[in-house]
Amino acid sequence: MKKKIPSALRSRAARPGTANEVRIIGGEWRGRRLRLAPGAAIRPTPDRVRETLFNWLQPVIAGARCLDLFAGGGALGIEALSRGAREVVFVDRDPRVARQIRTALADLGVAEPQVQVSEALRFLRRDALPFDVVFLDPPFASGLLAPTCALLEERGWLRDQALVYLETARREGEPALPAGWQIRKSGRAGEVGYYLAERGAERPQEEGEPAP
Repeated sequence: MKKKIPSALRSRAARPGTANEVRIIGGEWRGRRLRLAPGAAIRPTPDRVRETLFNWLQPVIAGARCLDLFAGGGALGIEALSRGAREVVFVDRDPRVARQIRTALADLGVAEPQVQVSEALRFLRRDALPFDVVFLDPPFASGLLAPTCALLEERGWLRDQALVYLETARREGEPALPAGWQIRKSGRAGEVGYYLAERGAERPQEEGEPAP
């Protein structure tokens, strides 16, 4: 008897890519396809951009604690889990999107999926538990990137030297970052500009060194 494939998850062989699906690029679940929530306004990160991003993150993603803010289809966070991230928290304001991510994670065998329905800025005003890697892909022209970065920094959501992925419309140019952040990598693909920023860590003071 042919085994039925869950509706939220399709193998690459089951059907060709469509506009309402995204493919996991690498790791344990490589080649699986994720259904997007029907009727939701989702703009998934393109495959080649995700592949480049996770090549950049390859040295640090295994065992990392990650936040997928503006999660949309959840492709960035699920890609991180597929490649060995210890934990991913998904946040999106649309309940339909959250339900679809929960379904996909359950189909993948994730025992305790962490998916929250919340506006991003409201979520970041809560008490923080720091993350190693954060994915930021807000709606283009929403004006949310700068205040989101500011709250990540101000509210203690980032470990020292945490990495933050930022995706913007290419025409908007390099995003403004909080003091102490530096862009380590960047690229362009069609109308998308994408960047990997690192939160700077203070250099530890050596014994006998005068305080600044």
